[in-house]
Amino acid sequence: MMPRALIFLLLCLPPLCRAETPTWGVAQLMQGLAQTKTAQATFTERKFLSVLSRPLESSGTLLFQAPGHLEKHTLKPKVESLVLDQGVLTIDSKARNIKRTLVLQEYPSVWAFVESIRSTLAGDLPTLERFYQTELEGDAARWKLRLSPLEPRTREVLREIRISGRGNRVDSIETLEPNGDHALMEVTEDAP
Repeated sequence: MMPRALIFLLLCLPPLCRAETPTWGVAQLMQGLAQTKTAQATFTERKFLSVLSRPLESSGTLLFQAPGHLEKHTLKPKVESLVLDQGVLTIDSKARNIKRTLVLQEYPSVWAFVESIRSTLAGDLPTLERFYQTELEGDAARWKLRLSPLEPRTREVLREIRISGRGNRVDSIETLEPNGDHALMEVTEDAP
């Protein structure tokens, strides 16, 4: 029989022989997402506005190249493109006769919104946490990341962003505004 003192010591010592399973969380999600250097996808977006009886729908393509290039090309109902390249956003809509270039640092609310997507896709947790409080639900197989804006000016136009995915890919991005309007973008990643 083992002496009681030896049993007590074995119970009190940290488990040296047993490997502890690391907790899955935002840091692990971001590390996984950072593994994707290029991704192409199609999207369908529905915008639910209180002044309309049915949602506005659009669809098109997305392209991401880590760490800072993101393109959203809307094909329906009207052709429009948004191109983010290293902190500069170019908006081109022939239908609305608009071609604009914005340096995002000069537009804090737009910058915060764009970073919710770019930082998530790039796995850039420090930048994401610069703009948002993060909350993660689920596990590596199926997760939902909730982003709550930190800046009061951003909270005036954006209540929350919910990004859902599986593994290292994003399936949907939902934006909720303080007035109840919201948008849901469903993403279908193209086969490699």
